[in-house]
Amino acid sequence: MSKKIILLAGPTASGKSKLAIQLSKKLNCEIINADSMQVYKEFAILSSRPNHTDLKKAKHHLYGFISAKKYFSAGEWLKLAKDKINHCHKKNKIPLIVGGTGLYFNTITKGISKIPDIDIKTRAKTRKLFQNLGYKNFYKNLLLIDPKVKNKISSSDAQRVQRAHEVFSKTGKSLFDWIKNTKSDFINFDIKKIFIDIPRDELLKNISLRTESMFKNKCIDEVKKFNLLNLNKSLSTHKLIGVQEIKDYINGLISINHCKELINIKTRQYAKRQNTWARGHMKNWNKLYSKDSSVLLKKALKVAT
Repeated sequence: MSKKIILLAGPTASGKSKLAIQLSKKLNCEIINADSMQVYKEFAILSSRPNHTDLKKAKHHLYGFISAKKYFSAGEWLKLAKDKINHCHKKNKIPLIVGGTGLYFNTITKGISKIPDIDIKTRAKTRKLFQNLGYKNFYKNLLLIDPKVKNKISSSDAQRVQRAHEVFSKTGKSLFDWIKNTKSDFINFDIKKIFIDIPRDELLKNISLRTESMFKNKCIDEVKKFNLLNLNKSLSTHKLIGVQEIKDYINGLISINHCKELINIKTRQYAKRQNTWARGHMKNWNKLYSKDSSVLLKKALKVAT
């Protein structure tokens, strides 16, 4: 029999962590994080990391283990996730990989290209060029050096166009040349794929409730501590929703209510991007939802067993 891996994805605030704990109890699983912001030590609240109570209910891996001072790539995540998957199987446990970062799941299902690490200097230079040119002119510039990007990456996909540019700048090869021969390390595994397909009105309600909860749990203090680190602006933790908004509130530029509303808006936009990613990259996943958590668990168990 092939070894089993369960993948559990979904947009932010869709209830992944709760379902993961329920599944782990029923199926003898250990939970492995696949959220690019929940890896950082400094952001337990703003990244909605599982709390102390949740951590006691099931064994969790790759949560809050790395400093925000460090750049952390999907390749580095995959290397650590492989170790945790092997660790689970040796203990006769099922690895349950949970999160909202589509790229991390892609490294499991499709593999990852062996692109060399991009240094901070190259990355910062690309970000600066993007800001100076604007997305349309930046895209035109990218097509001149890497024509293979045309019709494969949209000009409005800021993250991927910058990635393509920095890869070419660093290696002299197209991103698509690097990924051409990529394949998954888990071809012979029994991979069960679940995506929480929560209706939009439910999701918006959850997002608002979670934002309020973050403020009750002192997310402002979290940002104050982060600001003291005075980190390079190119590091990905600066992109975490709430960091800039709370910084503006601390500096007296916006009110607390405006701060919360901006966080809600940005979170809704992020959830929309996650759903768009799922439509494009997770077509063969099992899309499940029920407002009743026990019904959702039954549906998930049917897929996972």
